[in-house]
Amino acid sequence: MLTISQLAAYAGVTVRAVRHYHQVGLLPEPERNASGYRTYGAGDVVLLIRIRTLAEAGVPLARVHELLDATPEELTDAVRQIDGELRAKVRELQDHRRRIAALAAGDTLAVPAAVATYLDKLRASGASDRMVAGERDGWILMAARWPEKIPEFMADKTAQLDDPRTVRLYRLLDELVERGMDEERLNEVADLMAELSQEAADRGDLDNVDLELGDDGFVALVDAFATDAHPMVERLQELMAERGWRGWARMERVDPGTLSS
Repeated sequence: MLTISQLAAYAGVTVRAVRHYHQVGLLPEPERNASGYRTYGAGDVVLLIRIRTLAEAGVPLARVHELLDATPEELTDAVRQIDGELRAKVRELQDHRRRIAALAAGDTLAVPAAVATYLDKLRASGASDRMVAGERDGWILMAARWPEKIPEFMADKTAQLDDPRTVRLYRLLDELVERGMDEERLNEVADLMAELSQEAADRGDLDNVDLELGDDGFVALVDAFATDAHPMVERLQELMAERGWRGWARMERVDPGTLSS
């Protein structure tokens, strides 16, 4: 007769595994002998090896018991089903690996691929990692609310980066974050933003954005996120108001006289 340690050694498993198989009901637990020890026989070794073989093949422990007593036909059907489940799991793991690799390669966490492409172009234009991270977080919010509009938004944002004035705008914003609030630079940013906004309004782009971003509460949330990110945003909104514009995610043309300072 064998001790639990000998049983485990002969079957090529650990003592802990033997005890676990006892707990889940796969391996019958023998009564203790007069000396208080549990002893095992050759049949237990055979059964344990069969359990180990099925488990190592990827059969879930919950299904091992039914396969131990299965007919050849039942075993074939079960193996085919388990193989399909394992193939699906492999595909899922491969997809996870692709996503992990993509995360390591850029700003793809929680943003659609179109946003990641735009962020790559923004970084290539000279924007700092801090600026790119701020843009990324803002687009995480936008994509959560308007996922179907992201391709259109990103096409427009990517096209804007072909304009040297937009690149200059981001660089000025970077300088404001790095060097602190500077009225001269803030006014240059406001002038650029007003100029670009006016051109967008002349093309009718702002009207389209107004229709697309109809959720005023969520637009306010995005604006508050930007304002909380850095105090310069609030100051820029004041300067934009002097130039007849208000908003942030959704810019609107207004009469400066109707806006409180």
